[in-house]
Amino acid sequence: MAEHTQQQQQQSEGGGAVRLDGKAVSEQVRAELKADVAAFRAEHPGFQPKLVAIQVGGRSDSSVYIRQKDKACKEVGIAFEHLQLDEGVQQAELDALVDRVNHDPRVHGIIVQLPVPAHLSTKHIVHSILPEKDVDGFHAENIGHLSKRATEPFFHSCTPLGCIELLRRYGVDVGGKDAVVIGRSDIVGTPMAMMLANLDATVTLCHSRTRDIEAKVRAADVVVAAVGVAGFVKAAWVKPGAVVVVVGMNAVDDATRKAGYRWAGDVEAAAQARAAFMTPVPGGVGPMTVAMLLSNVVAGAKRQHVRASRMAIVPTPLRLRTPVPSDIAIAGEHAPKPIAQLARELNLAAGEYAAYGAHAAKVSLDVLARLQGGGPEGGRGRYVVVTGMSPTPLGEGKSTVTVGLAQALYAHAQRPTFACIRQPSQGPTFGIKGGAAGGGYAQVTPMTTMNLHLTGDIHAITAATNLVAAAVDARCFHEATQTDAQLFARLCPAKHGVRRMAAPLVRRLQRLGVGEAAVAAGDASLLAAEHVARLVRLDIDPERITWRRVLDTNDRFLREITVGQAPSERGMQRRTGFDIAVASEIMAVLALTTSLADMRARLGRMVVALSRAGEPVTCDDVGVTGALAALMKDALSPTLMQTLEGSPVFVHAGPFANIAHGNSSVVADQIALRLVGPQGFVVTEAGFGADIGFEKFANIKCRASGLAPDAAVIVATVRAIKMHGGGPAVVPGRPLPEAYTQEGLALVSQGFANVRRHIANVRSLGVPAIVAINAFATDSPAELEMVRSLALEAGAADAVVTQLYAQGGAGATDLAAAVARTCDTPSDPPFHFLYDTDLPIKDKISAIACQFYGAGSISYSAEADEKIAQFERNGWDALPVCMAKTQYSFSADPELKGAPEGFDLHIRDIRASLGAGFVYPLCGAMQTLPGLPTRPCFYDIDVDPESGEICGLF
Repeated sequence: MAEHTQQQQQQSEGGGAVRLDGKAVSEQVRAELKADVAAFRAEHPGFQPKLVAIQVGGRSDSSVYIRQKDKACKEVGIAFEHLQLDEGVQQAELDALVDRVNHDPRVHGIIVQLPVPAHLSTKHIVHSILPEKDVDGFHAENIGHLSKRATEPFFHSCTPLGCIELLRRYGVDVGGKDAVVIGRSDIVGTPMAMMLANLDATVTLCHSRTRDIEAKVRAADVVVAAVGVAGFVKAAWVKPGAVVVVVGMNAVDDATRKAGYRWAGDVEAAAQARAAFMTPVPGGVGPMTVAMLLSNVVAGAKRQHVRASRMAIVPTPLRLRTPVPSDIAIAGEHAPKPIAQLARELNLAAGEYAAYGAHAAKVSLDVLARLQGGGPEGGRGRYVVVTGMSPTPLGEGKSTVTVGLAQALYAHAQRPTFACIRQPSQGPTFGIKGGAAGGGYAQVTPMTTMNLHLTGDIHAITAATNLVAAAVDARCFHEATQTDAQLFARLCPAKHGVRRMAAPLVRRLQRLGVGEAAVAAGDASLLAAEHVARLVRLDIDPERITWRRVLDTNDRFLREITVGQAPSERGMQRRTGFDIAVASEIMAVLALTTSLADMRARLGRMVVALSRAGEPVTCDDVGVTGALAALMKDALSPTLMQTLEGSPVFVHAGPFANIAHGNSSVVADQIALRLVGPQGFVVTEAGFGADIGFEKFANIKCRASGLAPDAAVIVATVRAIKMHGGGPAVVPGRPLPEAYTQEGLALVSQGFANVRRHIANVRSLGVPAIVAINAFATDSPAELEMVRSLALEAGAADAVVTQLYAQGGAGATDLAAAVARTCDTPSDPPFHFLYDTDLPIKDKISAIACQFYGAGSISYSAEADEKIAQFERNGWDALPVCMAKTQYSFSADPELKGAPEGFDLHIRDIRASLGAGFVYPLCGAMQTLPGLPTRPCFYDIDVDPESGEICGLF
């Protein structure tokens, strides 16, 4: 500003108008923008403004403008992308490109270089760019907001904005002045008139039908000429002391110039002698237009950055009723927000999620890539894991506490919060336990959608698992019935004299360390004969096929089956069996993977069998890796849903905790932690008791994710505590014995040993434990107070009674406050793992069994011993351990209640999940495919033929 004041004084002394030097001001603006971008990026390392320029055809003048913008962007620190399309591109193709860029959250500004070929609609193109990315300021919504004093456009048109900025920098106040704008184009004239009016000028907008323009100009204090006619405004028209802004720049023939022309403005140059301020041509408005484009891009990037760091909290009010209706009735009384609305509240771009119906959506992992860079959205939220005591067969409401705590933090504490839970399996839904959407007024909605097919992830896992099984059996069949030459001819068919190899065959050669020349040439015919045999013959031992088929139904009669009984299988019978789908290794892979590339690699590493020579055979050896990735691609994206109170929920992956590792996906937690930001919370659930779900959360999931929990919530109930204190058996479908409906402090005191050990286990890994006492109507105040006092004595950071089922989030406000306080207190010691993965397998098993379970000894079957030795020979011993055991006891005996010590833990078998990245011992009589009870839940499930509504789900 000092430079411009000095210049004004010098020009005033010499006579004539002060030169409104757009070139000098634009350079100043660019320097300020460069410093601004650098400073903002220093504070928020992930900040990167980006402009995309779309060009149709190859006009030389358009290409020059594009290069100028590219150079200007790079000078300031703006990423620039030039997308050039063929001149013959059709409108639909251009629309698709604009739509893609519109929905790319990494892009903050879009321009389509004009003019475009005649067969394309300029008006349509201009209005196809989202207003919030329309950095040219051409969109009708942006122009329209200029006419309203109560609203602001996302962006002002660059040329008028440049004019206003030029006046501002030279201290020209237009307030109360009479202004004339000549030209009413949507790009300059009309927005210029509105912008001047908003600065309190009295504006006359002139155009080709305006009468006596000369008189209007003569009376004007400010003249803006944008008609594109050289010398349209005569010098004599200009009022002495007026401000003249010349927008139109015209090429005029001039034989004296090397180029054959000179630039002339819409106002005669002689007007400089009469005006107080005037822009030169060139060097006036033109440079300011580009500067304002850059300014708009940076402003848009900052606006999106700030918006993305503020997850909107829009609670859905509950309508509580007493007595509490059924879960499905409650769900029917509370309409969820449309999924598009929830996505907007989370600042998800349209291209970052795909709706599955009205109330669920798949969220792309691109969100994680976008948010990992840093800045306010780069900081992660607080990470809270919900686990429990050893449960009764009825469950203790762990999902209800997870959902209710999220509701309390979100709707009542007004903190950005996500719940991350597993997808329910059809097995328990139709079997003994029922659904897993929470319960009462603390549930995920719509619960019918969640408890049934949802977005089909479990179906994809079932299909992928069974494809592997079919591929393995087919490979055994074909190897048994063909020579090496026949196998080679079919696996590497000759075409034009070259035997091309599919990618899995190339990778197999690379693993074998042979056939380098054939790989380099892409021709299997270059392989030596002995290498051909090793390539095409896996020589799978049918007795050592470890891969089993799956289904998502409790079906005890498929635990052991015989396959290959048809005459066409030529006597290739073998014994095998089914597991439940959620026990599939592919489910474990889905839950632990961190990206599509990681998932594909894990799927390829899965061991399906051993060869007759004892060598492992993987999915990639069988050639099925790519097909598995294709089947699982959509399943990799977490499913977005919501609680009854409108807080967001990720439902993703569903490994059982007693069979597999029992935690929802790593990617869901990672995305949620970024979306909530450093002020928010992610509440994730670990299956069953802390001896199973939490132990695997800490030692398996946290190793895979690199995340560390800030706190753990242990869910306890008076009912379960009494059972562990010697109370009678709790049997689903039967009324609770009187011991559970009457006060019994002695049983509570005795049974609390179970909770005490869980608290100690959680704290032993450096995680503070909060006990959530899930209260039931039959619990007495004295019983609840005893549990609370005993928990605090046992070292819990806090212990809180919750009423989530009957009150939703309002019934967990104290729990939410306790969680927030605990997360704000650094843990001493900090989080650490129970064991080092480099330890021998038996030492890792011992650490879990003795330190977490309280076992006195571990015994192994001969089969387990043999497999452990084999795993060590194969180099599979440096993996975490995933214990498969009953959830009802610290031991492998479900009848051994309380906190037993000194027992023997028997390992009857051990299996390797190399894709998931763990080995899992089978303890006791643990089954990998549950059976249906006498009275399954499906007795109550039906569809109302009149309304089409599903009923009977719990």
